[in-house]
Amino acid sequence: MNRPDEGTAAGGFLARLRGKVNRGTSWLGELLSGRRIDAELLEELETRLLTADVGVEATRVILDELRRGVAREELADAGALAGALRSALTGILAPVAQALIIDRNRKPFVILVVGVNGSGKTTTIGKLARCLKKDGLKVMLAAGDTFRAAAVEQLTIWAERNEVPIIAQAAGADPAAVVFDAMEAARARSIDVLIADTAGRLHTQSHLMDELAKIARVMKRLDPTAPHEVLLVLDASLGQNAIRQAEQFHRAVGVSGIVVTKLDGTAKGGIVIAIARRFGLPIRFVGVGEQLADFGIFDAGAYVDGLLRPAPGTAR
Repeated sequence: MNRPDEGTAAGGFLARLRGKVNRGTSWLGELLSGRRIDAELLEELETRLLTADVGVEATRVILDELRRGVAREELADAGALAGALRSALTGILAPVAQALIIDRNRKPFVILVVGVNGSGKTTTIGKLARCLKKDGLKVMLAAGDTFRAAAVEQLTIWAERNEVPIIAQAAGADPAAVVFDAMEAARARSIDVLIADTAGRLHTQSHLMDELAKIARVMKRLDPTAPHEVLLVLDASLGQNAIRQAEQFHRAVGVSGIVVTKLDGTAKGGIVIAIARRFGLPIRFVGVGEQLADFGIFDAGAYVDGLLRPAPGTAR
């Protein structure tokens, strides 16, 4: 996919990411504003990183790097510390900031979307379909969530809004059969990308996780290389629970990309850093609100800018 053009408009996605990832009081920018580097400052920084759900492992790596810089007298003031912190955060995130690449030689290119209820999975599918269509691709949706009564209806609304076809069956149908039929239909219609929804499930429900593996196996009957992308949608507000979800879904179906949603509504936005450090999986997209313009390709620099942005009215 093409990277979004930040442009000069305030509504450009990178500007929205910078502005909305850390709304209200900045948990890092405010701390580092005009402070003298000492043990107390570093301890407070460590506390804020942990509170923001950066995670123990990533926090340790970041603080060890900063303390080495202080010991070598490379960091003389809070401004230098902020710069070093920016570099440390970017160093963790830049390797996983990988845009989704659609292989146009695979028709259809199949994206299996997984995640728990309430993570923003259906909304993500709708917004992703819109982005892909803007890139000139023919998109189809598969309503593989046959358990939740409103799931097919919600996905159909997104299909109609984006003017893309959808393959669905009656409630209670076998999800693997729905996806299989959708793959056959996509082939017949020369569809470029098939996005398959799945039932939201708790990562602790092993029988439902097994069903995900079944869907992947059934796909391979038509295309041994499918699914070509398994996108896991994670809710940033869940903090460390998102880590446990990622572990279980990755074990069940082999996650190849991550979408982090609801970064605008949480003080736990640091979970993106924890996920990057723990798994090293590509973070494809992030969501910072409900509007279509609030969804886009993850950019490590813009995200870090948001975390380090001073609180309104705070001198830097």
